[in-house]
Amino acid sequence: MHMPTNGDLSYEHLERLGQFDTCTLSNAIERLNLRPRNEGFISGAVTCRFPQLAPVIGYAVTARMRSSATPVDGKCYHEHPDFWKYIASIAGPRILVIQDADHAPGVGALLGEGWARISRALGCVACVTNGAVRDLPGIQALGFQIFAGNVSVSHAYAHVVDFGDPVEIGGLRISPGDLLHGDLHGVHTIPKSAAGHLAVIADQVLREDRELFELTERKDFSVATLSARLEGVNRHLL
Repeated sequence: MHMPTNGDLSYEHLERLGQFDTCTLSNAIERLNLRPRNEGFISGAVTCRFPQLAPVIGYAVTARMRSSATPVDGKCYHEHPDFWKYIASIAGPRILVIQDADHAPGVGALLGEGWARISRALGCVACVTNGAVRDLPGIQALGFQIFAGNVSVSHAYAHVVDFGDPVEIGGLRISPGDLLHGDLHGVHTIPKSAAGHLAVIADQVLREDRELFELTERKDFSVATLSARLEGVNRHLL
């Protein structure tokens, strides 16, 4: 299915980037020296809930939620027409990013099967949250990926507080429109300045990895052959 995209990247180009795992693209980004190596990815307790699913890639649509206290307006968790309109207004594919702003995140789950189905229908391919999720079997059957801090039995008082502003999850600041990529290893951002040529670098990373792996299986493998191989790679990178 063709969908409009942010920036200059075609949907086909995004699909190409989505064929790589996060580790390969992370290695490719590191070669460009665009950011410190300890930045650009989510760390901590947020984990991939469906590791068997393929990598996902999309532009961030952001929100903050709470679940430990009754919402001021009294609306229940799914009554968010303005939020759904906001999601629909952003070019896709999209990844829903929800920061649980409670002092102790994860009391109640905003995202369940209902929210996943609505989000998927609006062009979202995944949800990233430091909070809780639920209805995992139903969501997994949809092929909708989740990266979450924990699971919860109940919605509790889950409700959207605000949306469309930068959020922070697992030490990573995420702004609306940021290009996100995730799989069983976690989630990171892809610098838009590099996205157009990152696939070529990622292919090179994979070729060099294959050559190294093949070297380790050779009968003449030794520290000397390994050192020669690594020295050649390092010269190429300089």
